[in-house]
Amino acid sequence: MQQPDNGRPPQYPTSLGTSDADTITLLGHDLAHDLMGRVGFGELALWLVTQRRPRPGEVRVFEAVLVALADHGFTPTAIAARLTYLSAPDSVQGALAAGLLGGGSRFLGVTEDCGAFLHEAVAEHEGHLPGETDAAGWDALALETVRAARAGGRLVPGLGHPVHKVLDPRTPVLLKIAEENGLKGPHLRLFEAVGRVHPQVLGRTLPLNGAGVCGAALADLGLPIGLLRGFALLARAAGLLGHLAEEQRSPLGMDVYLSVDRNARYVAPTPD
Repeated sequence: MQQPDNGRPPQYPTSLGTSDADTITLLGHDLAHDLMGRVGFGELALWLVTQRRPRPGEVRVFEAVLVALADHGFTPTAIAARLTYLSAPDSVQGALAAGLLGGGSRFLGVTEDCGAFLHEAVAEHEGHLPGETDAAGWDALALETVRAARAGGRLVPGLGHPVHKVLDPRTPVLLKIAEENGLKGPHLRLFEAVGRVHPQVLGRTLPLNGAGVCGAALADLGLPIGLLRGFALLARAAGLLGHLAEEQRSPLGMDVYLSVDRNARYVAPTPD
C-alpha cells in the first residue's frame, strides 16, 4: 500500500463500529451486552442506515414492510434458487445469489420504482402539499402525476397484480399500520390517491399492489430511495431460505428441470 506524504498509513473512517480483542462496538454500543437480545433486526437495520435510533412506530412499519415482502410464492425466483441449489458448486450460496438477483431485478424493483415515482412527484410539486384530510387535493396531484407519466410513455409503478386482481390484501393493512403510528406521510397519501384516480387516465381499474405500498411506506420513513430495493432484498432472503429448506425436505428442483426440458420446443434460428 502506498504511504501518504506524512508517512502515516491511510485511514478510512466508519461510523458504524469497530472491534478489538475484547469487544465489538456497533453504533457506539457494546454489541454483546447492549444490543444482542435487546434490539431486533428491523430496528438495527433502520438504525444502521439512518444513524439514529428509530422510534417504536417506525420499527413497526418497517417490520411490517419486511413481512409483506417476504411472500415467496412459486415464482421464477424460487425455481431458479431450487435449480441452482442442485447444480452450483457452492449450492447454498449460489442458490441465494440466483434468487436474490432474480428477485431484485424483476419482482422487487417495483418497491424501488414506486418509491422513486412518488418521491419525484412530491419533490417536484410546486407550493404546499395538500393537507392530511384534503382528499380532493391529493386526487388532483395524483391525476396530474398519472397523466404526466402516461404522456411521457412511463409505467405507473405499484398498479396491478397477477394474482390479486381486485385487492392486494397487504395494501390496506400496511396503510392502517402506518396511520396508527403517525407515519402515513405524503408518499402513502399520494399512492392512495393514485389508486382512486388512475382509471380516469388508464381506462381500467388496477389494484394497488403490496410491493408498491411498501415502497411508499419506506419513502415516508425517510429512507434513501436508492436503498429501497436493498430493504426489499432483506425480506426476500427470508423467503429464499424457506424455499431452500423445502428443497432439502421435499426435493422438486429436478422435476421442474425435467419438465421444462421435456416440454421445450426447439426451433431453427431465424436468418437475418
